[in-house]
Parts: sequence; structure tokens; C-alpha cells
Amino acid sequence: MSDQPSPTPDLTNRSLGLGPWSFEKPLLAARGLTKKFPGVIALRDVAFDLRAGEVHALCGENGAGKSTLIKLLSGIHPHGSYEGELLVDGRAVAFQHIRDAEAAGIAVITQEFALVDELSVAENIFLGRAPRRGLRIDWLEMNRRAGELLADFGLAIAPETPVRDLGIGQKQLVEIVRAMDKKTRVLVLDEPTAALTGQEVAVLLDHLRRLRAQGTACIYISHKLDEVFAISDRITVLRDGASITTLAVRDASVPLVIKHMVGRELGDLFPRRSGFTPDSLEPIISVRGLTVAPAKNSPPFLREISFELRGGEVLGFGGLMGAGRSELLLHLFGAWGHRAAGEVTLRGAAFSDPTPRAAITRGLALVTEDRKRYGLVLDQPIGFNLSLSSLPQFTRASVSLDLPAEHVRNQTFFESLRVKAPDQRARVGGLSGGNQQKVVLGKSLMTGPTVVMLDEPTRGIDVGAKLEVYELINRLTAEGKAVILVSSELPELMGMSDRIIMLHEGKIGGEFVRADFSQEKLLAAAMGRRAAGAAKDQGPRTNTQ
Repeated sequence: MSDQPSPTPDLTNRSLGLGPWSFEKPLLAARGLTKKFPGVIALRDVAFDLRAGEVHALCGENGAGKSTLIKLLSGIHPHGSYEGELLVDGRAVAFQHIRDAEAAGIAVITQEFALVDELSVAENIFLGRAPRRGLRIDWLEMNRRAGELLADFGLAIAPETPVRDLGIGQKQLVEIVRAMDKKTRVLVLDEPTAALTGQEVAVLLDHLRRLRAQGTACIYISHKLDEVFAISDRITVLRDGASITTLAVRDASVPLVIKHMVGRELGDLFPRRSGFTPDSLEPIISVRGLTVAPAKNSPPFLREISFELRGGEVLGFGGLMGAGRSELLLHLFGAWGHRAAGEVTLRGAAFSDPTPRAAITRGLALVTEDRKRYGLVLDQPIGFNLSLSSLPQFTRASVSLDLPAEHVRNQTFFESLRVKAPDQRARVGGLSGGNQQKVVLGKSLMTGPTVVMLDEPTRGIDVGAKLEVYELINRLTAEGKAVILVSSELPELMGMSDRIIMLHEGKIGGEFVRADFSQEKLLAAAMGRRAAGAAKDQGPRTNTQ
């Protein structure tokens, strides 16, 4: 994902209000929806309605009930498994399967693409319903029809192109094309821009405005409130499974929506630091001339990387997609690449042959950007995941685990991180994104690190959970720990970092101290242009925000 910020929101919806269908009866409505799971009430008497030609946003913290509501509306949770009723065109419906919802014109596009990478774009669009000539697929007709659909969306993609060759933004639009060819009346988008660049976001929002003008209704779920205000007509806020309020965008504001989401005023999103001054301390980690290749005898990907990091400091790393941010953290942790040149020292001692186990032993912790793939064992309970990286602490005679000690230690982190779950026996895969991220953070912190490396720690979590992550970062630095923060969000980098290093094509494009932070300078460095205000070999400065 690019570090380029989202485009300035087009707030024309504030003056336009709802479209010409605004006075029609709701196309889709929910009345008194209540959904219970063992030990948890996911939805409580939720009311919601959607009109033709409307973009209606659903906002709420992770665990507020947004995903559960969508699963009811789309037939994933069948009629009879919940209380209340759903209405389409004013008539009660009883969806037993997602196919029933699709037959009623409801299509859901989730964060995880439902495309088959090895098939072509045309094959994905018509998957399961390909045009036929006799018993055989009519490939010419399928490609012709796919080409027309793509052209209607302004997509210059050949129908024969394998989906694996598309960018994330293009895949998102292909999903929408496929949905709209099924005569979709209600398009549900769940975090559609989580992995898109700023330009891809602008393209997607333009397409949604076009669909709205044609009468298509859209439910838009996003943690990015600038996008919500740019595209939506109304906003419904969920909190703790209940529908708190529905607001017309033209009468709302970002602070008001956040207040309804979290039930309190948040104030400054980036909390003030304690004023810890690291300048007089020796570096905890020192990197000099680091050059790393993906494998031995292959060309280097990271080149001549040098920096120091002191206790109490947050060092931010930014850069465009492919700049090498994640690769740098993975290499420091011993999980990626062959070191071709350079040196890394931890508290003055060489760290020349890193492995993840050695990194943990030496006081390094890594929170990866893909928590589901690399950070968690989703089908295991919270406690299992929390202690996974620190099991040697609970091993007796190298043979068995001290299970009571492990449980007590897990409980300490479970409570201090305020994980929203009945207890640490709850399965991690059933938690919201924000609570999964808390478990990943807890797993890393249980190893007792002195350097905590955070790769996109707030991606895909709500504003309340973000604030908790920021407060955790501040607690870590107040304790004298050092933090490396990789983020694609420039406001986040600038709000939380003492210094920022922008990477460009595997090299340092610029280094900035807090007094010189600006989005323009950071983006220029990320794109390899010389930026005024770049600092060379300057020590870290205290965050005086």
C-alpha cells in the first residue's frame, strides 16, 4: 500500500443530500434485529434502512456489530438464527442462504477477494454462469461480454488477463463489475479501500458515485471517516451491537460520529508524549550500511541503510509500496533476506546472523502487518496465542509447561490490553480486527522486548482501537523502550514519531526531525526527490506535541 495519503474528500454530498429516490420507501430495511452467539449478544434490537440511489455508511468500532449485521442482510446468517425481520421493497424476506440474498439483488464484497487468481478476468466475472454454446463454454461470447462490462466501468483491462496480474485496486473493481452484472440493487462494500493507494481510492469512489446516480444502493463500511464523508448520504453508527443513531452527512461532523462510535469525546487522536528525552542515551540498535538481498547471489533489495534508535524514541518509516519498509523490519528480526553488507548492533554487540529466536532473545519484537497470516493461529484460543512467543518462560526442566504460571501471565496481558472477549479461552479467529491486533501486540510484549517493531499496527482497526495502540506506544517509550513504527498513513507517522525516515526503492530517500515534518516533504522523499528540510545525521528529538 502506498504511503500517499487519501485524496482530499469531495464533500459535494453535503449539498446534494440524497438522490431523487430519497422519498421512496426503503429498498432494504431491518427491524429489531437481535443476534446471539454463545456468551455474546452481537446485535441488540438494530434498526437500519437503505434507499435506492443512496450510499449509506455503517460506522463503529471493531466488535460493534457491523459484520454481523451484514451477514444477516446477505443471508450468511440464515433466517431463524436471529430475532427481528428483514424487508425488501417493504415485504418480509427469509433468506436461508447467500444465494437467496443475491436473488433479491444484494451482493457483498468483503476485504478478502473472492476471485480466483489463476483464472482470467472474464472467467471470474462469469464464474458459475458462463455463456455456453451447446455443452461447451462460449469463450468468444464470454470475453466479448466481459469486455463490454469492463468498458462500461472505464477499465482498460483485457478480459483474457489473469487476475493474478492485476493490482489490488483493479481486483476490487473487477469484483464490483461481477456483482453489478448479477443485476445487483444493493452493493455492500466492507472496508473496500483498506489496501488501496490514494489514486485507487479516488477511482473507486468515482465509480460508486456513478452507480448511485443510476439508482444502485450501497452500504459502505469503512474506518476511514474522510471517505465516509466523501461518498455517503447517511451514516448509521453501531456501538456494542446497538444502532446508536442515523445521521444525514450534511448535518454531521467527524467529531460527532467519533463521539457516537466510542461513547465519549476522544480529543486529540495522537495523545501527547511524556517528554522523555533520549538524546543522552546510548543507541539500543545501530544499523550501518545495511545491504540485503532476497536470497544469496541475488541483487540487493535494501541498500546502504543506516540509522540509530535510542530508548524512549519512536522512529517512523514510510515510503511507497515496494520501498522496503516491511523487508527492513523482517530482516532485523531474522525472518527475511541475505545480508550482503553492513552491520547491526544491539546495545553495542554485533547481531550478525539473525534468526527470530535470536532476535527475541536479544530483546527485539516484531508485530507484522498481516496479523492473520503471520501473527496469529486463528483456530486457537487467546491464551495459546498470547504466550506463543514466550513459552521458554514457562518451561520446566525443558520438558513441560508450567500451565498455571502461563495462565496467570496471559491473564495479566489479557486484562491490561482490554481484550473484548469472555475470557482467554475464546478463539482468536472469532474476535474483531482490533481485538486480534491487541492479542498480536500482547504476544510480542510478553517476550519482554527493548525494541518493538510495529508494521502497520493500526491497519483495519477503528478509531477507538487506534487510540489504544497509540497510548500503548507512549507507555512503551515512557518505560524507556524503543519503537520502530511503519505506517502508510502520513498523519499517523507525523503524529507519533520523533523522527521519520522515508524509504525510496530500498534506499533512504530522506530523514526528518519533528520540526521539519510535512506531508509534502515526506512524499517528495518517498518518490526520490530532494526535499528541503531533510536532516542528515541528526539525533532524535523529543515529541513536544
